[in-house]
Amino acid sequence: MERSKCSRETGVARGRNGGGNRGGGRRNYSHQQYRSGGERGGWGHQWADPSNVQVAGPTRGGRSGSRVWSEGPIQPQPQPEFQSQTERVQQTFPDMESLEISEQKPPLILPESTEKRIMPMKRPNKGGTLAVRSVGLFANHFPVRFSTESSIMHYDVDIKPHMSPDMQSVNTSIRKSDLRLIVDKLVSDDATRFPNQMIVYDGNKNMLSAVPLPTSQVTVKLFGGDGTEGRSYIVIIKLVNELKYSKLQDYSSGKLPYIPRDILQAIDSVMKENPSRHRICVGRSFYSNKFRAEDDLKFGIAAFRGFQLVLKLTSQGVVLCVDSSVMAFRKSLPVIDFLKEHVRGFEGANDVRELRREVMFALKGLKVTVTHRITNQKYIISGLSDQNAREIAFPLQNAESNDLPRKIGLVEYFRQKYDKEVIYMDIPCLNLGKGNRQNYVPMEFCSLVEGQRYPTDKLGRESGKLLKKISMPSPMERKNAICEMLRADDGPRGNVLQNFGMEVENNMTRLLGRVIGPPKLKLRTSTGEVNAITVDHVKCDWNLVRNSVVEGKPLERWALIDFSKYERNRLNPNAFIPNLIKRCSIRGVLVQQPVVYHYTGMREFYSVAKIRTLLASVVKEANGKCKGGLQLIICVMPEEHQAYNYLKWVSEREIGVLTQCCLAGHANEGKDNFFANLALKINAKLGGSNTELMECFPGFEGEDHVMFVGADVNHPAAASDVRCTSIAAVVATINWPAANRYAARICPQERRKEQIVNFGSMCLDLVNTYARINKVKPKKIVVFRDGVSDGQFDMVLNAELLDLQRAIYTENYRPTITLIVAQKRHMTRLFLENGKNGICNVPPGTVVDTTIVDPSLYDFYLCSHYGTIGTSKPTHYYVLRDEHNFTADQLQKLIYDLCFTFARCTKPVSLVPPVYYADLVAFRGRQYQDVVMELQLPAPVSKSSSLSVTSSSASLSAALLDPKFYKLHPDLENEMFFV
Repeated sequence: MERSKCSRETGVARGRNGGGNRGGGRRNYSHQQYRSGGERGGWGHQWADPSNVQVAGPTRGGRSGSRVWSEGPIQPQPQPEFQSQTERVQQTFPDMESLEISEQKPPLILPESTEKRIMPMKRPNKGGTLAVRSVGLFANHFPVRFSTESSIMHYDVDIKPHMSPDMQSVNTSIRKSDLRLIVDKLVSDDATRFPNQMIVYDGNKNMLSAVPLPTSQVTVKLFGGDGTEGRSYIVIIKLVNELKYSKLQDYSSGKLPYIPRDILQAIDSVMKENPSRHRICVGRSFYSNKFRAEDDLKFGIAAFRGFQLVLKLTSQGVVLCVDSSVMAFRKSLPVIDFLKEHVRGFEGANDVRELRREVMFALKGLKVTVTHRITNQKYIISGLSDQNAREIAFPLQNAESNDLPRKIGLVEYFRQKYDKEVIYMDIPCLNLGKGNRQNYVPMEFCSLVEGQRYPTDKLGRESGKLLKKISMPSPMERKNAICEMLRADDGPRGNVLQNFGMEVENNMTRLLGRVIGPPKLKLRTSTGEVNAITVDHVKCDWNLVRNSVVEGKPLERWALIDFSKYERNRLNPNAFIPNLIKRCSIRGVLVQQPVVYHYTGMREFYSVAKIRTLLASVVKEANGKCKGGLQLIICVMPEEHQAYNYLKWVSEREIGVLTQCCLAGHANEGKDNFFANLALKINAKLGGSNTELMECFPGFEGEDHVMFVGADVNHPAAASDVRCTSIAAVVATINWPAANRYAARICPQERRKEQIVNFGSMCLDLVNTYARINKVKPKKIVVFRDGVSDGQFDMVLNAELLDLQRAIYTENYRPTITLIVAQKRHMTRLFLENGKNGICNVPPGTVVDTTIVDPSLYDFYLCSHYGTIGTSKPTHYYVLRDEHNFTADQLQKLIYDLCFTFARCTKPVSLVPPVYYADLVAFRGRQYQDVVMELQLPAPVSKSSSLSVTSSSASLSAALLDPKFYKLHPDLENEMFFV
């Protein structure tokens, strides 16, 4: 994980997945799930969107698995010339009015080529050749073999309750869990006609079979369990299609012009059948139903190990991509035992009364099964009874007579009906009913159902650390785990797969990768002279021990707010301030004494109003002491706190002053790395330049101005308030040729909408900003789009790209555009064939553009960072459009070189900076929205005031979509406030 050296600003802990659906299922995966299990609708005539399937067969370009071992000559990386970037640009300064692109310009008629549907570009060649060395690799892609003579029979399954004519008005809906039970009963009752090892059922409307099945109407009786009456169901099976494997061969040979996604989706379902029968299934992941002793996270929670899989179409054919996975689940324990582990202070059942609130919080919404009778039924805990078990009574109707119902106590009922004695009679029961219908069951007869996920963000500090450690095995451990799970009896292989005429190879794909050399970087010596440095040949990092930043901006007017007044871990300002001044100055950032020092406690950090008052008073005091406004406010906190969001919302939107937060503990320790990172962030926020390339970016050796754009959308978590919106963010470089200064724009949009609705207008604003700063508009634009899956490429090309063109194109201005998608949420992992001397992860600069890539689209994998913890994951780049006619070598080197320009690191990052920054900005927008939610939430009202509730809800929804709540202060809109 390269970000160990790329420290973030202290606030609320987050990673790339923090906040909204950066953490709770933020986006569609790059491998797009086929609707599996209960998620799938009817196939064939009701297929999922075909563009969502990222699978298919061999390449038509003649490449094979062995092709990578003879890639042609590997050329040495050319040595860059020692030349200052500022000397390469000759600018002219035209009238600013001629540079501004008006939003009111006449409608643009695009060229005929853009009037047609834009398709992703095809791979222009067989890949790049630039490398300082080659490296033998393994990829977690396992080739799938099958006979072209075989086929899969696809059937539609319609299940209805069997009802007499007088029951036609009764609700006929069937729970999804019962659908699978019904089909299982059908198969077990008639194994001859419905062979279990040759059938795959998706839990909804689709059934696949390796042999023809009878297309008929069958009656199945499903018994409810001990003491309950069974129900009969009618199962109607109809043939939809015969899916032939030969279609894959036809596509590979060019006879079939489209990818046969129906057969591929069927193969994918067959692959998942064996693990779904034996493991806990969560989406595309499958976890063991047992956990290791060392994986116990305590508090009734454990880390369960498993794997995730996806079927992919690559240049070597159809492959199964398998990766290891770890997830936190609640243990499958009796409810009382779970409470003993999970609720602090809970030692036995009698503690339920004193800890009722904590017990309710721990149990509400969980699924349980009952143990007082034999049943497969699962119930959801809706609450606790108001009365204790011995006090609960209800009317009981005698089924054998017409007598009036008699009142019976719950304890007596369980004794008579189930021959069970209720031991804990003086505690509440669990309410397992729905809506207004109560169904009380004593806690001692309830156990948690297995496979109930526990939210990672709710784990305690120690449990979270342990889960993180388990989730990041070394490359060798991960590689071995993947192979073991593939070959396991409950893995994706097995009898079912063989019966469908398929086989998955035991071994990972072996291939050859290329290592691109790092660029030479420009820093300055302590005397201010330009110094070209060569990065470390293994980790590709550098340090500022004998160097300083390229352009340091002096920090002359700043304030220090110390929030540690009443805390045990207080800041020592007499040590911190001199250390900050000295360490920053060594790195080329001259820092003066603070204009204002405000000593207070965290109580001033707990509300927007208090922070607003505090910051306003600090700014006012500073204005009275010096000319010019404050450049920066450094805030030292004793611990991370959610009110960090308040600080950023007020300072960046209202006050217009940059802030930098840090922890008192780190400040007092005074480690050199801490102050080095602090200096980099401060300089970037002030408008300085930390690191630049000595040479121009590959493919842009001329004098034309270039702008790099990054775009991302942050989605709310699935469990968040339904009124929460998605947040779109677009960033763009505003300097050239260094291309390391970015401006950002934030815009809310409809919840869960991936398309950036205002992409064109946001980019127009950024192009105009570039023109105002540089006195010239960019002639070339490279757009990096994050967070979209393969199935959304059409949206990016024919909605977002066209929106961009319509917004910025004029009669006299048509910059060339290259559009690239960056994907991190994929499963492909690369492993060194021969790891030596403790070097297990692939080296920075490793590129793979053969064998495991798409058979026709223009994509490649680039691992640009050095992984110190766990297993490095490469970024998967797709080039959707290229009007600059880059060679493969130029484009790959361009992206790799950009990764060295990230402002707050002294090493290359794993993701191209425009996308990395867009991610940070989108998350900042999520933080703003959290504040708006708190400020706009209506006061509690009575249930009868439904009109008030509706009105308040509509008001909040409108506020969350109002761009003014996300608009930056004019003094900060072009500053890097987000680093």
